[in-house]
Amino acid sequence: MFKKIIKFLLFIGLLTFGTVFINAAGVIKIGAIVASTGPASFIGSPELKTLKLYVKKINNKGGVLGKKIQLIYYDTGANPRKAVSFAKRLIFEDKVVAIIGPSTTGETMAIIPFVQRAKIPLVSMGGGISIIKPVKKYVFKIVATDRMACKKLMGYMKKEGITKIAMISGSGGFGKSMRKQCKEVAPNYGIKILADETYGKKDTDMTSQLIKIKNTKGIQAVLNPGFGQGPAIVTKNYRQLKIPYPLFESHGVASKKYIEIAGKAANGVILVSPPVVVANKLSNANPLKKVCMDYTKEYKNAYHSDIASFGGHAYDSLYAIVDAIKKEHSINPQKIRDGLESLKNFVGIDGVVNMSKTNHLGLDTKTGLVLLRIKNGDWSIIK
Repeated sequence: MFKKIIKFLLFIGLLTFGTVFINAAGVIKIGAIVASTGPASFIGSPELKTLKLYVKKINNKGGVLGKKIQLIYYDTGANPRKAVSFAKRLIFEDKVVAIIGPSTTGETMAIIPFVQRAKIPLVSMGGGISIIKPVKKYVFKIVATDRMACKKLMGYMKKEGITKIAMISGSGGFGKSMRKQCKEVAPNYGIKILADETYGKKDTDMTSQLIKIKNTKGIQAVLNPGFGQGPAIVTKNYRQLKIPYPLFESHGVASKKYIEIAGKAANGVILVSPPVVVANKLSNANPLKKVCMDYTKEYKNAYHSDIASFGGHAYDSLYAIVDAIKKEHSINPQKIRDGLESLKNFVGIDGVVNMSKTNHLGLDTKTGLVLLRIKNGDWSIIK
């Protein structure tokens, strides 16, 4: 009992005064918090597989600064409480120099106070803009934000003459955040939201909400902010009700797993996605094509399965930290933070990145997202 009290007091001290940097000689400890099981497993599983694959690749080439990376990871099952517990463990017990993750926006927001006070750099894989806006000194991400997705989708709607829509949003951190962002962005594109429905994380049928939407006069399209199995259920129910308007989805469904779950109902759905899922269809002039093609080949060779855009988030997060370590020639957390903030012309899977003191996303909107339509169970680029 006495030892537990001492450990707790030490932890409080670390959160108050900053983490005392301790790292085993010859090893760089990098933490990862992923939802590799549970409702967000189709996001977290490819993220974890990607981290394992490329940590091994980096180590096989001699590591970083002559040190091997030790990846210490925990599975949250998309539970924010577990994310907080694991963040504390990574900081206090494992003494990592940086943390990758969590997989989702809700989990990320839950751990931000701890990494901020402990002064450990975090590169989140969540999609919500609230993660990096306002700027938080130790928090970064390379994943396209929900606001970027809203702008991309609504820009297309405007081009197609769509001015009146309905939304049906997930109630998790990402769904709430994107719903808010889309409501803010819509007037800029001359779009009115005539119906606004939501569903819970554990809901298995969204028919009642969709019937309300179907019966709302004047609707020309429906937008579904969300991730996980929820959007796939929405898509199935949507087709069962024979709703005649086009269905738009977020980058939270940019995975073949979504198509697998939704089945034929997914055909015709329009979504935004990081370009990696259509790597072979990108223009040769696209600066991301090579890194996306290489990743696709290496992932498929290693796991004999299709890639998901979410694995790219892990790839970029890992290599951004590695670049920061090399640039600063240090594995001190503060130096790594400085290196991340000064990241320039970083060509990743999710886009070209240029960070600054006022921008901890740094993602080029022109390269970060593409518009896709699902045809015959596959992706088709909308030009």
